[in-house]
Amino acid sequence: MPGPCRPGLAHEASAEPEQEKRRHLPGTLRPLPGRSPLSAESPPASQCPVWRKHGQGVSLYIPQSAINATVEEDILLSVEYSCHGVPTIEWRYTSNWGVQKIVEWKPGTQANISQSHKDRVCTFDNGSIQLFSVGVRDSGYYVITVTESLGSSQFGTIVLHVSEILYEDLHFVAVFLAFLTAVAAMLISLMWVCNKCAYKFQRKRRHKLKESTTEEIELQDVEC
Repeated sequence: MPGPCRPGLAHEASAEPEQEKRRHLPGTLRPLPGRSPLSAESPPASQCPVWRKHGQGVSLYIPQSAINATVEEDILLSVEYSCHGVPTIEWRYTSNWGVQKIVEWKPGTQANISQSHKDRVCTFDNGSIQLFSVGVRDSGYYVITVTESLGSSQFGTIVLHVSEILYEDLHFVAVFLAFLTAVAAMLISLMWVCNKCAYKFQRKRRHKLKESTTEEIELQDVEC
């Protein structure tokens, strides 16, 4: 895993006697309670677009500038940088609802996470962050700014699109169809019961009419 700060690319020894060695310190993961952070290693460049930006003293590498995700998924916004000294890393979120600061920290120190993203963000010393249980409202532009101690800075953007899970829609349709089936079964049962009651009522009525007719015939016979 890339270290928290990678100095600028080393020059040839013949061109500069005092060659500055690159430092590779292991990225320190700050997991949240009950979470299992993803690896902060960047995906192969052949599988995603590559975005490199070079400033005066800061170089920024974004292996995947566009990410598609589904709701409740954990997303890794992976980046790498090189600079002199320990920089300040800041992530901001831009969407239709405005610009919002997510987190700011220096590698090796405690991250200052905004209240809106408490318990939802995990930081890495290589500049990457992980978002837990994303929703549709998390879709938008995520801008990282790396500022070194000398004042030079560099920024990059990752576009995140979060969509609903398809099987949830199918589940809703299945539940709705099951509800309609249950209602239809109840109506059929009710119609059957009503038909039975009507049949019994008509049978009793016919029986009474038959008895009444029999009594009238008997009375007529007696009178005769």
